[in-house]
Amino acid sequence: MSPQGQQEALADNNLTATVLSALGSSANAPQREVVVLKFGGSSLLGTERMLHAARMVRETALQNRDAATQPPSVVVVVSAMKGITDRLLAIARRLEAGCRTDARRDAEHVLQIHLDVLRDLQLSAVDEQRVSRELRLLGHDLLHDASPEKQPPSAIRAALYDRLASYGERFSARLFAAALEKIAVPAVPVSASDFVLTCDTFREARPQLEETRSRGRTVLLPLFVDGIVPVVTGFIGATRDGRLTTLGRNSSDFSGALVAHIVDASELVIWTDVDGVYTANPHDSADAQLLHELSYDQAHALAAAGAKVLHSSVLPLAAQTGMVVWVRNTFNPQFRGTRIGPAVAALPRTCHSERSESALAGERSRGISASTPASPESFSSGCYNPIVRGEA
Repeated sequence: MSPQGQQEALADNNLTATVLSALGSSANAPQREVVVLKFGGSSLLGTERMLHAARMVRETALQNRDAATQPPSVVVVVSAMKGITDRLLAIARRLEAGCRTDARRDAEHVLQIHLDVLRDLQLSAVDEQRVSRELRLLGHDLLHDASPEKQPPSAIRAALYDRLASYGERFSARLFAAALEKIAVPAVPVSASDFVLTCDTFREARPQLEETRSRGRTVLLPLFVDGIVPVVTGFIGATRDGRLTTLGRNSSDFSGALVAHIVDASELVIWTDVDGVYTANPHDSADAQLLHELSYDQAHALAAAGAKVLHSSVLPLAAQTGMVVWVRNTFNPQFRGTRIGPAVAALPRTCHSERSESALAGERSRGISASTPASPESFSSGCYNPIVRGEA
């Protein structure tokens, strides 16, 4: 790795440690309610969408500020911008085919896409210089990986694929933290590789949950004390010896659930570009209906039957703590979306789960109202969540 690349890697691995040292906070500090907001790549594509998502984070972070109850602590989990992971994996394939010149050219283009978003954010001169330096250091590392002197041997090819694929989320986290700072929300990018410990099965790595939870709480909880929003990279982790891994394609939902599990979040909101989970593909069937309410068991049964609901690892993590998972539309944030949680019971005019009244009040304050749960008949033929699956 080049000297500048080593500098970037060191900064990436120690970023959170530096922040924690400055804060001087305890990882065991008392917690408020925690909400995790996961944004998919379509929600972050370009400056306007990124700022729109940032304003949604601010709204959640400031809710109940003037009420007797405290606003929740917020953690953001980000995907790469839509299309970036595909570009990065195409670079890996070019290297495999021996097209190193083309791979470097494509890597330069990926860096420029993110620098263009930074320019359009119109930060203050000081902030733009700081974030530009972070992006360029990361970009230098990308260019180094994308233009090796020799053809990568097959023994390290899977590890190189993961390292290349990780750059999308790492760029995205830096830009999104900058977007939050622009609208006066204190934020810091956090690399999941700082705490998500995985096996070394590259491209399909599995987290070691107990140690990941312990590490993650040490990293994330102190940030809540000063009201700092961690912007965590989805999709990635690291082996015990520090090699970057990925959790598999389409695993950013899993990353969101993993982070929510670590911080004992009451809610995980998966913000995407559709209104929720449907009984069928709404693009193919005029009879497709949105499912407003699903239990873990219902959603799990649909996923086991092959329905595109959520990543298969999301629901088991959510069920361990009774966390509620929402699937909602970034571009239609006033719409309720689909709620997945503990078994619900129909009441005369509403429905609720076993969650506390304060949690339900929090949902209402964010414009989320209860509705009648889905009946088994409404999804007997399967269910469809048309989330763009090109995202990490």
